[in-house]
Amino acid sequence: MNKVRKPEKKRHILIAALSVVLVIGSILYWLADRYLIEHIQVADVKTYEIQAAAALSAAGTTQDSSDSPDGNSSSTAGQTEETAETTVTTTGDSTSYVSDTTSITITKVTTGSGNDTVTYYVADVTLSDASDLKTGFAKDQFGTNIIQDTSVIAEGNDAVFAVNGDYYGFRTDGIEIRNGVIYRDEPARTGIAFYLDGSMKVYDETAASADELLADGVWNTLSFGPAILVDGTIPGNIDTLEVDTNVGNHSIQGNQPRTGVGVIDENHFVFIVADGRSSGYSRGVTLPEFARIFSDLGCTDAYNLDGGGSSTMYFMGDVVNNPLGKGQERGVSDVLYISE
Repeated sequence: MNKVRKPEKKRHILIAALSVVLVIGSILYWLADRYLIEHIQVADVKTYEIQAAAALSAAGTTQDSSDSPDGNSSSTAGQTEETAETTVTTTGDSTSYVSDTTSITITKVTTGSGNDTVTYYVADVTLSDASDLKTGFAKDQFGTNIIQDTSVIAEGNDAVFAVNGDYYGFRTDGIEIRNGVIYRDEPARTGIAFYLDGSMKVYDETAASADELLADGVWNTLSFGPAILVDGTIPGNIDTLEVDTNVGNHSIQGNQPRTGVGVIDENHFVFIVADGRSSGYSRGVTLPEFARIFSDLGCTDAYNLDGGGSSTMYFMGDVVNNPLGKGQERGVSDVLYISE
């Protein structure tokens, strides 16, 4: 009897082993598909945006300040091309860039001491045309798991200034309007919208649609959060709120490296990148601390972008902050930038 049962027992063991291998293989493939394998939805973003702008123009629905394919009005673009002059001035911890259409001042701020030291960089930006604040995508493609360093994306778009965006490519939801073109319309959270009139507004994605936002004059949206300053007030729940809780996301609470954007007035923005996780240089900041920095600078509204290892500020060919205290960038899917 034992001789009859041994082959059967071996067969059961083999089946069990194969089942385990299949399960592990399925998990590994899911992980690779979720975090590593590129899924390209738009292979050539620049061409796609030109075609989208042309389609809007043909339909008679082109937004007022987007007469040319790159989003700039033709008169402004022509004037800039003919008369643009730039000056760069460095004084102490501040560096300024001024052209006919743009003013950017980068200031390094350090507070505290020892393990409580915080170091962050403030970019005070004034534009004459709201469409000069653009989005750049990793590899000039739109999709998931497509990444490049912030500096690489910035250089590919001839940017003078850039910060990392919302890392849209890590998720498949949110409303993503970029450079006046709808890329994704999957409402999920509190977003931020940049309008062609130079305003920036916090909004509830679930109460809007991409088409409605575009018709109202939205030029760019970002979907991360939370909103950390609304109408001059710091929301009461930001010290406990988590934006995403799906697999792979980390808590945004506690002392963290952070990137954020705030608005002072029409076409007057503040971008802040706070370094962190580097004892003696910068511990990072909490969301309430981050909000107070924006408030103290005179912002009425402010929004938290992707942070941690993603937090990067690029200016005039260099990364000005120190990502994670190691001077090492982490690949991201998108940036906000201003070109020369």
